[in-house]
Formats: sequence, structure tokens, C-alpha cells
Amino acid sequence: MASNSVPAQSRPAASVQPPSEFKTEYHPRSGCPTLFQAFDEFRVPPEAQQVPIDEKPWHPFRSRADFEFSEIALDAALNKSQIDALLNLILRVSQGHAEITLKNEADLSKAWDNAAAELTPVFPVTYKKNDQVYEVHARPIWDWALDLLDNPLLAPHFVWDACRVYKRSAAGFERFFDEPWTGDRWWDIQSSLPPDVDGAVPFCFILYADKTKLSSHGTVKGYPVVVRCANLPVHIRNGEGFGGGHVVGWLPIVPEDAGEEGKLGYTTLKRVVWHESFLKLLEHAAQYSKTGYLRKCHNDILRWLFPVILILSADYEEQCMMSLIRGRGGKCPCPVCLVPLTELHDLSKTYPLRSVEEAKEALHTYGLSKAQGEVLLKALGLRPVKNIFWIILNSNPHDALSLDRLHSLHAGLWKHFLGELKKILASLGREAEAAFEELITNFPRWRNLNHFKSVINISFTDGNKFQDLSKQTLYAGLNILTPRASPEGYQLLRVISSYLQLDSWIGLDVHTESTLAEIEAELLVFDTELKAYVTCAETSAIEDLKLDWDFPKTHLWKHIVRDIRRKGAARNYSTRPNEKLHGPLKDTYHRRTNGKDVATQILRVDHHQFASKLLRERISALDEHHRIQMLGDNPPDEDIPIVFNGHVKLGSPTQHPSLIIDIEKRNASDRAFQAFRRKLSEFINTALPTYGHQLTSWLTFPADFQIHEHRYLKVNYESTVDWKQVTDHLWCNLQFYGSPRFDHALIQLTAEATAFVRLVFLFRCRIPNIGPMEFALVQPYTARISGPRRMDRPLKLTRVKALPRACSIFVPLSSFIRGAVLVPDSEHQDEYIVVDHIDSDMFLRMKA
Repeated sequence: MASNSVPAQSRPAASVQPPSEFKTEYHPRSGCPTLFQAFDEFRVPPEAQQVPIDEKPWHPFRSRADFEFSEIALDAALNKSQIDALLNLILRVSQGHAEITLKNEADLSKAWDNAAAELTPVFPVTYKKNDQVYEVHARPIWDWALDLLDNPLLAPHFVWDACRVYKRSAAGFERFFDEPWTGDRWWDIQSSLPPDVDGAVPFCFILYADKTKLSSHGTVKGYPVVVRCANLPVHIRNGEGFGGGHVVGWLPIVPEDAGEEGKLGYTTLKRVVWHESFLKLLEHAAQYSKTGYLRKCHNDILRWLFPVILILSADYEEQCMMSLIRGRGGKCPCPVCLVPLTELHDLSKTYPLRSVEEAKEALHTYGLSKAQGEVLLKALGLRPVKNIFWIILNSNPHDALSLDRLHSLHAGLWKHFLGELKKILASLGREAEAAFEELITNFPRWRNLNHFKSVINISFTDGNKFQDLSKQTLYAGLNILTPRASPEGYQLLRVISSYLQLDSWIGLDVHTESTLAEIEAELLVFDTELKAYVTCAETSAIEDLKLDWDFPKTHLWKHIVRDIRRKGAARNYSTRPNEKLHGPLKDTYHRRTNGKDVATQILRVDHHQFASKLLRERISALDEHHRIQMLGDNPPDEDIPIVFNGHVKLGSPTQHPSLIIDIEKRNASDRAFQAFRRKLSEFINTALPTYGHQLTSWLTFPADFQIHEHRYLKVNYESTVDWKQVTDHLWCNLQFYGSPRFDHALIQLTAEATAFVRLVFLFRCRIPNIGPMEFALVQPYTARISGPRRMDRPLKLTRVKALPRACSIFVPLSSFIRGAVLVPDSEHQDEYIVVDHIDSDMFLRMKA
């Protein structure tokens, strides 16, 4: 999967192995037989007054050079890794191990120009329309593709043939979808390539375009176009290396004109300029999409490459531009199907998909008769402009457009829910608002999860923060927005619960037929809950609750199951990796331009950075080659694993070990530490035999037995989503940035049962006649709950209850499965709600 598919005639015949964990069916034109693989074989990657003179004015820096370096680092806003790398280089120069020949910025700039010379640059093109000249900066995407193909480090990673992949389940093999080539669209495209051309395969592009504000006040804007290669695995194409996304174009922005805004001619002009400007990017690709491009690929295999626009990644406004629909004001505002404007809220109905042939016919009629053509175009919700993507075969723009979670959900639909939530909380009064804010403030910390101290009176524009807030809001509102206190608020929580279910299902990086069925079912639940909310809002005394949900972002995820079947997981068409590139462009504008002709200056720096990535990858490959040569036949000894330390690692140790008697005394007020020494002795003597350590006598621990406390635990585990290693970082610290933090975890309590626990104490010790061991003292959440709570089932909550602190137990660190986030239910003592939306793995575990 991560390497080229080699035609059968170019390799020796091999017997097909018996069915194993994974099955891969290649496209018939690949010439590859069905492949069965074990788990560890699947997708394995290829390789004024005079003052006394201060003789040391740089104090407290130890030297003048130290200060001057620090001053440069400060002015350049270098981060920690950049500073460390520069200091390391200076050290190597001073030791004679490296040489710098550059004398000034001119030398540096010239060197980058020379380095970038082997890559095709972005160049300006003028386009004249209605006596207006628009400058387009364009680098044909096919020239960029050739640069990728010329890179020997990327060559083994290209995937050319469509395939259908399966994983063994209890009922047999179940098909799954992740990478673009596992979807049906790639398969269909490869089937449609000229049948008389041997080795015909698609070269699949992912294109993104969006305006961005470069200046802090938004007066200076840019319009970058980013390209990615869908033939490369996701970790490469969505990464930041040479094989990742690259800016290949800078589109003109038609100036705003208050006198013309809203007029058909002016609106049409913007779309004509956009599409004819985009032509400069597609020229060569359009030609080769018809004729193919003969190329010697990895392992000297000749292939005919046919360029295809597989995916268009964009927010809704840009999707309207790409598909040339009329947007929210049109009769059919969806870029994918012909749903009427007044039916956008209804997810239970299905409408015909758009077709290129239908659009072409309407545009042809418009060319013959504007009046008749306008009637047809309005009915379809289309603009009277020729779509530039029609010039590339197998590149239907309506099929290439896909749901973008960032703009459609996190910064789209969720924003509307948050607005409704604020109105409802305001109607309940300041006490309810304050209680909600407090619960949000006290939400447990978790790595890479934004934490909020206030929500009611601040606004966000960051879609990532919206996503994190959506995961916390449901739990904060449980005991405030009850059916009795606020029927509208409770119904909104039901809508939000269904929204979170859908967002979690859609966000999986690997989908199966089962997960797609879950999405289809939950979409109908969401449809029902949203309609119930509208009914509730219609009779509510709360002012301005939203009654009209007929807008595109309510409807767009109607097509997500089809998107996944045809183009793989949602991350393949996410705008998130592309919008990350806006940051460096803005930094370049502020730090590297003079505010004039900014596109030329920004794109020159971006081109230098592209060349830098190429050189860095070559240097890294050389360093790795030298490292392997130096090792020869004597690779370093592997670390000897400590007992119970297979997938976990303790960190943040205390400076000195403690006596076991001191630990009991120091924590005498905490019932979890009652009889600490006795409980540890009982655990060791009863548990060790189950781990293969036979004891000849009962072990006891003297008062001066030493224990090394740790306050951090790293847990590696296999994700249930994509079967790759994931790491959780857990803390057990009374003073974590000034506040206590004792995380939760999911552990294997017995051979058959798992349980949630809260960390109390992490430690290692040396057991006589056994050796070093690592354990945790935890508080189990296994108490019986007297019947389900009324809200749990409709809001799809998982509830657990903590045993008293005195019931704490010892467990080996090897029993830890992964970390967890649990929030307390303030209305029910010792009861907690599992935050199953914290990540995809936890979501699937709770479903299981």
C-alpha cells in the first residue's frame, strides 16, 4: 500500500498466502493479484555626563557574543528548536567541524536562488478583462508534479493503482476506507482511462484555494492556491516536508465596488476572473489528462500518468466559486446536489446529484439565448460562466468537492449552536451563566485540548477552538439545562449530543461499512432532534431563537458517506493542513516584505522555503546513510525492558527516594494511603505469581523500604481506529502549574474486565529477589450505580461511579490501556461522565 504496485509480468510468480488480517484487491488494470497480509506486514513503509565605563556592558550575559546572538534571536522571533539548531551550528564551526562561507544577506539570497533554480517557480501572468488588468502568479501544477516525481526519496511512496482493502472481523473480511486510492472514485477513474494504453494510472491532485488576511487590520489580502498529491500517503502529503502542500498560485482579488456589488455583471466578472486565472495553473495538466504522460517511475517501471483533480478542498464560499453555483441566494445552494433552498434543513430527503453535462447544456442554451439560458441556470443555481475544471478529464468539480469539517461543522454549524446556547443561558440569569462558566473553567486538562476560562462574553474565530469547546459544552450544561429548568436548553443539548456523535464518527481516520451505517443512522437522529428544537423554539418565550435552519452548512454533511466511499476518510479533503500554510505566509508578509508588490516577495520566500525542504531531506538522508554505515554489523544494544514496562514509561521522578513509612505519614489525611504498606505487601504477594514470578515465602516491607515516586506516565497503545501507536501523557502531581492534577485512565482490571481509575500515586521500587517493578496506586471507578439517570440514554452518556478513597488498589503499570477524561456529575456524588468524544479511539472503545 505504501509502495508501487508492480505488474505481474515484471516479478516472479508467487503463491497466494492463506487469508490473514488484511486483504487488498488491486484494480484489474494493475496486473496485481489479491494480497493477503498479516498485521505486521500491512502497509510497511519502504525505506551628557561622563559615566563610568562598563567593561562588560553585556552583563548578565557571559560574553558580548552571547548577547549579540540573543539579540538576533529575539529580533527574529526564533523559537526554541531554531535557537538550539543555530547554537549547535556555531559550536561545530568553532570546533572546525563545519564551515560557513556566506558573508552577508546577498550571498544567502543568491544561494537560495541557485538552490531553487532546479524547481519551477511561481511566475506572474497578466489577464485583461473589461479594460482591467489582473495579475496572476502561477506555477502549473504539472510542473510541480514533475518536481515531486524527480525526487528519489519520494519515489517509493507513490501509490498508483486503486485498491479495495479489507480487515478480518468476526463475520469475515470487512471493507474499509482511508487513503484516497481505497475509494471508489479512484477505481472508477482508473477504469475510464484509455483501455489500449498499458500502465495507465491517474496522477491525482488535491487543490485548495482561499483568501486570507495578511495584515493585522485585514486591509491587505492574499489568495493562495495550494496543491497536494493524493498518490502520496497521508503522513507525507499532509506533512510539512517536500512531499507536502505547496503554494503554486496567487489569484487576483477583484476590488470591492460598492456601486457594483450585487449586480449580475459584477458578480459574474469575479467568477470569470477566478476561473480564467486558474487556467494558468491547469494548462499542462489539461493536455496530459487527454494524452497521458509517459514516465519512468520507481523500480524503472514505465507508466502513463493521467492528471486528475481528485479533490477540491475549500470552505463553502470557495466551493461556490469552484462549482460556480449561486450560493445561499440560489434556488439550489448545494454544490453537490440539487436540494432546494427551502429543504436544506431536512436530512431525511435525498435529491439528484449535479452533473457536468446538465451544466454544459444550460450554458450552451445561455449562449444561444440569454433569457432561456438564464431560466435553466437559475433553476440549477448556476452562474453563466464556463467552469475551468471541465478542461481536465475525469475531474467533475461537483464530485471533487467534499465536506470540510473545519468550516462546515466546527466553525460553521457549531457556531450556531453556541449562539443558541448563549441566548438560553442568558434567559436563565447570571447565576446559570456563572455556573456554566465555572464548569467550563474546571473541565479536566488534556493534552492538545484548548482550555477555556470564559465562553459567554468572548468570541472565537479559530475553528480548532470551536471544536475543543464543543467537546466540553455538553458536559458543562447537563445539570443546568435540565428539562424542568429549560426545555429549550435540554432539547439543544440533545441536538449537540447528536452533533458530537456525528462529528466523532465522521472524524475517524479509517471507516468501515459499519461506521458508515452508523453515520447514516445518526444523521436521521440529528434531523429529528433539530426539528424538535425548532418546534420548541417556536413556542419559547426566549427571544431570537433560531427558527430558520435552511442554510447550506446544515445540509452539507448529508453527502459525507458518499464522500468517504468515493474519496476515503475526511482528513483527505480537510482544509486544516492547507490553512496551516496561511501562518507562514502572514509571517513572511510582516517580516520579509516592504508592503509593496507583496505577492512577488512572499512567493519568492515561499519558493526558497520549498527549496530548503528539498535540501534538508537530502541532507537528512545522507546523515542517515552515514549513521547506518558507522553502525556496521554492531548495532547498539536495545534497552533491557523493566518488568511491567512494555508500553508505559514513568517520568518526572522526585529528586530522592522516600521511605515507605514516610509516604504513609505524609499522606495520613488521605484515606487512599491508609495501610499503604500492608496493602502493597498483600498485592505483591498475590499478584506477582499471576505475572510469572513464583514466590517461595511471603514478602514483607520494612519501614525503611525505599520507593521512588514519579509524577508523570507515558502510555503507548494501539489505536482501535487505524491500528497505529498512539501516546497518552498522564499526570499525578499535586502541583501541576500550581494546581493539583490527577488524571484518569482505563485499565485492564481483570482478564475479562476493564475499568476507569483515577491516579493517586505512581512509583517504582526494587522487590527482593525479583528486581525493579513499577506500580500505581489508583482509585477504581467500579461502584454500582442505582439505576440509569434520566438524561444518560437520550444524551448517549457513559456514567461510572468511584469507590471510596479508602478502597484504593495497587495495579501494575502494564495494566494501563490508555488515558481518559472524566467529568464529575455535580448533582450525584462520586459519579462521573466519560468524555468519549475526547478522541476517536475513546469514542470507538465506548461504542464497543
